[in-house]
Amino acid sequence: MSDMSEEDRVAMTHVIVHILDSWGVTDSDQVTLLGLPQGTPSRMVRRFRQDTALPDTEAVMERVEHVAGIAEALRTTFPRNAQMGPHWMQEAHRRFDQRTPLATILEDGLSGLIAVRAHLDCAFAWEKSGADI
Repeated sequence: MSDMSEEDRVAMTHVIVHILDSWGVTDSDQVTLLGLPQGTPSRMVRRFRQDTALPDTEAVMERVEHVAGIAEALRTTFPRNAQMGPHWMQEAHRRFDQRTPLATILEDGLSGLIAVRAHLDCAFAWEKSGADI
């Protein structure tokens, strides 16, 4: 993200926060989900909605990539109904031990993001499994 302009970084931040808002993620949970530095106040998310870009750290950008990947996979899974993606994120699922995908992400952190993305995006799951061989 360091090669992006500040304007582009702010625009990308708006998209990510909008996705998380649509999934029903609270501000304090957004701080956790995005892997923001310890002690980041939840009110910081309001600044991300306005004019501040997310921190350009490897940890945050990895999580941003997974959030964007999940959002894209939801869009292609439910192409005719944009409300189904956020609904799916809130429904208990056997794949996640009867937890919701969102709870899986919030409780398991980065590994939860990866698990949800791998479940939705077969290309990502295939790439991930090939990397482990």
